[in-house]
Amino acid sequence: MPHLTTPEAEALLDKEFPVLDKGFVRLVDYMGSDQRIVAAARVSYGTGTKTVREDEVLINYLMRHEHTSPLEQVVLTFHVKLPIFVARQWIRHRTARVNEISGRYSVMKDECYLPVEETLRTQSTINKQGRAETPVSPESAKTIVEEMAAGQRDAYARYEAMLASDLAREVARIGLPLSLYTEWYWQIDLHNLFHFLKLRLDAHAQWEIREYAKVMAEITKAVAPMAYAAFETYDLKQVKFSAETLEWLRANLPDGLDIPLELRERLEVK
Repeated sequence: MPHLTTPEAEALLDKEFPVLDKGFVRLVDYMGSDQRIVAAARVSYGTGTKTVREDEVLINYLMRHEHTSPLEQVVLTFHVKLPIFVARQWIRHRTARVNEISGRYSVMKDECYLPVEETLRTQSTINKQGRAETPVSPESAKTIVEEMAAGQRDAYARYEAMLASDLAREVARIGLPLSLYTEWYWQIDLHNLFHFLKLRLDAHAQWEIREYAKVMAEITKAVAPMAYAAFETYDLKQVKFSAETLEWLRANLPDGLDIPLELRERLEVK
């Protein structure tokens, strides 16, 4: 099969899409497309053997039944500029290949993330790792952002002073804040990228990493639009039932009710 590209993805290559105040996402390269997925699923020797409609049906079937290995044939490489605290959340997705800028080799840039005042919220009382819906008062938000900026300036000035005294970069960097921006190349196959997006587009994910996920979702949609549509239908927007809930549904749904095929199969209803 020849090298596969999509015009929509080609148009995005090497473009920086801004995220947060100083970050970005850039599609460096990609390998494969929807056609690569269906070819891998069919072990095909060429394109044109099936219609676009049949390709879409096959991709939907793969996503619905969690036959994910053909999706791993598609690989995307991103260049991402992001705050270190976002990177520490992000790196937990261990199925990617990562190369990050090193503070041992390079002098880190004086670039730190400052949140927009309107995004500041109080601590959630029901989710220990998240924000509540209650906004911080405008007066408090202004003070908080100003204090963050002052702390960042002070930390970077101390870093520069240590470098000027010829302290090793790997030691001088220790006092830099988590808000400092870092950069990396992040390469991942489509199956695992979908898993990343499912978790990081969720409303419970931290707001800052969701902003990156939104941009990456649009880029992914350009690379493999049929696969992304199937991901939305059968994974991102899917509701899963526990065994207990399925038992309740079996016992309480009225006979003869017209229900979707997916639920019918789960309930083992004829």
